[in-house]
Amino acid sequence: MKSRAILTAALLCGASIAAAPAAQASSACTPWSVSTVASGFGMLENLEFDGRGSMIVSETSPIGPGALRSVAPNGDRGTLVSGVESPGGLVRDGDTLYFTTGNSAAAGLFDSSTGTIDALDLDTGGRSTYASGLAMPSGLARSETGDLFTTRNLGVAAGLSRIATDRTVSTVRTDLGSANGIAIARGKIYVGNTFDVEPVVYVLDEQDPSGSVSRVRVDGFGPLTMSDDLTVGVDGMIYLAQNLAGRVIRIDPTSGSSCAVATGVPLTSAVAFGGVGFDPTSLYATSFDGSVRELSPA
Repeated sequence: MKSRAILTAALLCGASIAAAPAAQASSACTPWSVSTVASGFGMLENLEFDGRGSMIVSETSPIGPGALRSVAPNGDRGTLVSGVESPGGLVRDGDTLYFTTGNSAAAGLFDSSTGTIDALDLDTGGRSTYASGLAMPSGLARSETGDLFTTRNLGVAAGLSRIATDRTVSTVRTDLGSANGIAIARGKIYVGNTFDVEPVVYVLDEQDPSGSVSRVRVDGFGPLTMSDDLTVGVDGMIYLAQNLAGRVIRIDPTSGSSCAVATGVPLTSAVAFGGVGFDPTSLYATSFDGSVRELSPA
């Protein structure tokens, strides 16, 4: 999102010195290989797979509108939707892609509820507004019941909101710090924070997200690692992109142990396991440097 892009740029000046003593992941694991699928985009915020052989990425910019782009397995690129204001999270349900708009720092800091969840018909290309009145919707996930959950990263009401199947919007909770990355799996909602001094992944009950919450501590100093989006693998592990740290870590939500599966992947914003047309055992990662990378287990 634009807020992280601006803060990342500011922090990069001192990162080479300040980040040196940052804590490492708590246990070692075999590094995954890294290759570039495509490059030359603007700042990439998120990714999803269309179920028909392509990847969809949300492309944003510090100034001006963004877009939704398509990426083929061979790296060929296309444009699905242009003129999208600050696009953020993406999630697909069948032939419909949902995506956030209005994911800007200004919207969060000034509590501007101009953000939306839009829907794209992947068959016809038709775009419509699914829900509105959101302030800085960033991460996006869909529950088993069809509710959408979105995070807000900045502002006095940063936290988690729900868009019910009747399209009503409600605030779930505002005690998750700078809530950003989100995934729903195995009856749990996982939410990571970005700017807090202590980086954590919050674990909520999918059926009762406003109820009790547990925390999984993530190694590092939040402002210098900047945890971004996350996903949950078929192995039940959390895979978390750490933007400023330039790494992807694997976290066991039960034991809390973690390790870096990839380092030297600068400004990584989101990760997801491959969909149709892509390797399902590999993680695909978007980056603010305009690249899409494939991370493959050794």
